[in-house]
Amino acid sequence: MIPADPAPATSARQGRLRRMGPPAAVAALVVGASCAVLWAEPTTPGGPIPVCPTKALFGVVCPGCGALRMLSSLLQGDVGAAVRYNAVALVASGLLLWSLVAWTAGRWRGSRVRSWQDLRFAPVTAGVVIALWLVVRNIPVSPFSALAV
Repeated sequence: MIPADPAPATSARQGRLRRMGPPAAVAALVVGASCAVLWAEPTTPGGPIPVCPTKALFGVVCPGCGALRMLSSLLQGDVGAAVRYNAVALVASGLLLWSLVAWTAGRWRGSRVRSWQDLRFAPVTAGVVIALWLVVRNIPVSPFSALAV
């Protein structure tokens, strides 16, 4: 009996490893950025991270204000503080994680995996939510004033 040729299995394995390079690079960037956020400790006033330029220049709380503090709190396991700093950015982080997992699974399988951004109204919905968050965070009346960080 003639043994089976191991070359197709080896080349398939090498192709899969080659396809996993970009997700591995993104994972390394995420870990590096997370370490930088933990090191900078954005929840401490006067740290190395500057104030939001939109807030400094225009006095407006932008939709992203508090996102680094949210991420820092989340990385430290304080979900309540993360929600208080920026609830929409917390949801966006979950959606981003979902996207990265779907992308990585698609690269692993060699075929595209659908995710939330493939939904028909995802871009419009995201834009409307961000615009509403900008408006609501800047209403100077209680309880909305508590959303400004």
